[in-house]
Amino acid sequence: MQIARLITAFLTLIILAQPAHAAPASIEGRWKTDDGKSIIAFYKCGNAMCGRIDKFLVPEPRGGARDGENPNKALRERKLLGLRIFWNLKPDSNSYEGKGYNPEGGRYFNADLKREGNQLKVKGCVLIICKTVTWTRA
Repeated sequence: MQIARLITAFLTLIILAQPAHAAPASIEGRWKTDDGKSIIAFYKCGNAMCGRIDKFLVPEPRGGARDGENPNKALRERKLLGLRIFWNLKPDSNSYEGKGYNPEGGRYFNADLKREGNQLKVKGCVLIICKTVTWTRA
């Protein structure tokens, strides 16, 4: 009986001593893209994070930049400034996973974003082809 209690107490200590899984570092805020053309703002939207085009750092065409490469012809006239290009970003073990849209090529992709200090690693994958870029805190 005494041994059973000791084993139970020992197992309880082992379980309690396990490190808790920490949430990934917050991506909330403004980030300058790797090409230096724009600022993307990440914000809470429901129980996830979203990102929108917050500012262009290069001159826009008269009337504003449009979503001309969108595969949906009905969306090609919408303005890019303010457009939500990341959505449903939910914390995973060390990053945020969700969906993204690249208006430069009109492509939707699976997104994985990981903050490392003042840098944001943005990984986009279409099927098995992936690309990672590094953005900096704006």
